[in-house]
Amino acid sequence: MDKIRDRKTAFKKRVTSLTMEEQHGKVPPQAVDLEEAVLGALMLEKDALNAVIDILQPDSFYKDAHNRIYASIQRLFQRSEPIDLLTVKNDLQKNGELEMVGGAYYLSQLTNRISSAANIEYHSRIISQKYIQRELIRISSDTIRDAYDETTDVFSLLDTAEKNLFQVAEGNIRKNYDSMATLIKQAKEQIKKAGEKGEGISGVPSGFTELDQLTSGWQPGDLLILAARPGMGKTAFVLSVARNTSVRFNIPTAIFSLEMTALQMVPVVMRKSMWTERMKLLILKP
Repeated sequence: MDKIRDRKTAFKKRVTSLTMEEQHGKVPPQAVDLEEAVLGALMLEKDALNAVIDILQPDSFYKDAHNRIYASIQRLFQRSEPIDLLTVKNDLQKNGELEMVGGAYYLSQLTNRISSAANIEYHSRIISQKYIQRELIRISSDTIRDAYDETTDVFSLLDTAEKNLFQVAEGNIRKNYDSMATLIKQAKEQIKKAGEKGEGISGVPSGFTELDQLTSGWQPGDLLILAARPGMGKTAFVLSVARNTSVRFNIPTAIFSLEMTALQMVPVVMRKSMWTERMKLLILKP
């Protein structure tokens, strides 16, 4: 047992040493020049912040001075105060951070390095991507370190890693938008597809004719809420729609239920199928 333990310890040391050697000399992902350009543009044009307020947060900036400057800009925005070189300088001075960021001279240098805020949103997305890369490296390193620790509970480690990754994803959701020209083109294509089907159904059919005529089928992005008193057949209806979609129209369908287990739902689907086949036999019977 002692020999096995010694071998594990030696292997762990070799892997840890290799990891340290691989990481030696590497610089974390960053875009300091773009950070300077973005901050300069924010102090130069009053409406520039609207393009990046949903993309960047203070921690997105690699350089600590830039982190503090952007936090100051956010404070001014929250107080509905103008954002320019002088107001940022005064806010940093009031919070005792002006010298920490390099003084008034550094702030003026930021505004001198940029002439407009033309590409500020594109630059901000690159800064955000670099921040996500740094966070992924940090989370991965912490996970690897804890995974080698024999005292670590593996399920707690999984929960922690998942939570950290979710926080990174949640805090960096992309700001998406579509132009009117794109939306009109998509609407025309949708109408064309509905016309080609002949029944006016542009989405996923439910198998219930009158319902499909009202909705034109289930559309992408729809949230449909089916409400009724207990025992009215809500689950049976949903299962019927799922069966029709997958069996009749050959469209893959998934069901998530907090009320019934997968095994409990199967008999409901089977009864529906057997009732349908029985009705076919009765209709065909002379």
